[in-house]
Order: sequence, then structure tokens, then C-alpha cells
Amino acid sequence: MTKVNIKPLADRVLVEPAPAEEKTSGGIIIPDTAKEKPQMGTVVAVGEGTKDAPVTLKEGDKVLYGKYAGTELTFDGKDYLIMREADIYAVV
Repeated sequence: MTKVNIKPLADRVLVEPAPAEEKTSGGIIIPDTAKEKPQMGTVVAVGEGTKDAPVTLKEGDKVLYGKYAGTELTFDGKDYLIMREADIYAVV
């Protein structure tokens, strides 16, 4: 897990997406243009939550989220997603 100097606000979390699959289970190599966006990642920073709804996730949680959830950003050469906690479906 990477430590970053980004502090999400309110109920937002910063997620480092898992790398996209390079091969299928049958061994076929997937070209860059055909790779799907990952839907799994690791939480690297969490906001404080709101007074009515504290954030239940913590740094290091592996999570599943929607294919188009969050906003992509690049910080120090690494790609991240920042999204509301409600956009995360499950902790695995």
C-alpha cells in the first residue's frame, strides 16, 4: 500500500485501482486497447465522514466498485480514483 499526501474530504475515499488483467484464464494475452477498467482496488486514504454518516472504510481495505465510479486522478506519477463511499459495493 502506498502512503499519499492526499486527504479526501467528507465521505470520499481515495482508491488505488488494481492493475488490469494482462492474460485471460486460457492464456490469451489481452492488448492494451481491449483491457477493461479494473473494478477492484485498495483504499489508500479516507475522509472524516459527515456528522450524520461516518466513513466505515479504512486504509488498506480491498474494495469492489462500479466500472465508471469515481474520478480519475494522477498524483506523483500514480493513478488513483477518488469516489464517495456510497460508490463502493463491497469490501473483499
